[in-house]
Amino acid sequence: MNSGKATVSRIENGEARLDGTRAALVDKGWNTGGLFGFLVWYASLGHDPEWFGRYVTFEQRARLIRIFEPLTVPGLFQQEDYARALLASGGAADPEAVFRERMERQAILERAFITAVVSEAALRWPVGTPEIMRSQLQHLLELAERPNVVILVVPMSFDTGAYAGLNGPMMLLSGDGFGELAYADSPLGGRLVSSPSDVGEFAVMYARISAKALPQGLSKNLIETVLEAFSDDVA
Repeated sequence: MNSGKATVSRIENGEARLDGTRAALVDKGWNTGGLFGFLVWYASLGHDPEWFGRYVTFEQRARLIRIFEPLTVPGLFQQEDYARALLASGGAADPEAVFRERMERQAILERAFITAVVSEAALRWPVGTPEIMRSQLQHLLELAERPNVVILVVPMSFDTGAYAGLNGPMMLLSGDGFGELAYADSPLGGRLVSSPSDVGEFAVMYARISAKALPQGLSKNLIETVLEAFSDDVA
């Protein structure tokens, strides 16, 4: 199918997935009647919770991570009390295991360049107590001061209106050895995407969402405004 040994090896080892273009070439070369193309299409429709474990593996190797989160603070930025309060409300079979994994993943903050776009709703939604929210928002402000972290906020306004981010959270990873991947999350399990054309669609969506976000300085000001509102709740 006109692919190098390295590409074939990555697919065989599970480091890359067969995309629709390559599947079509395999079907043509082996005269399968479109079997591989059908399997790739069918797999793309499913939500496989096991794929998140694969996502974490790639995340630890990533040099660039782009995150969009419309409902909560991204997991890589969550403080312990915030994460525990959030997990306590969910349906995880083993919340403590999920919590430990989430905290361990944050080691990537020391290595990768991370751009996170979050909605104002994610900042304002009360998780735990006002004290927990104040601590979490202060943590975001501290992270935003790091040279390898960019945090942008999409404001809740009629100027923003209905936008692409309402479709749900997403992540894009770029790294040596695997190129670029996308991960789409959902309550019933996420989907890891490696097809270049599909990843490209996620990249376009991320660009459209980012275009709705405030610049870094104004994003910081909005986080501070929300932080002050939670301070008033404590007072």
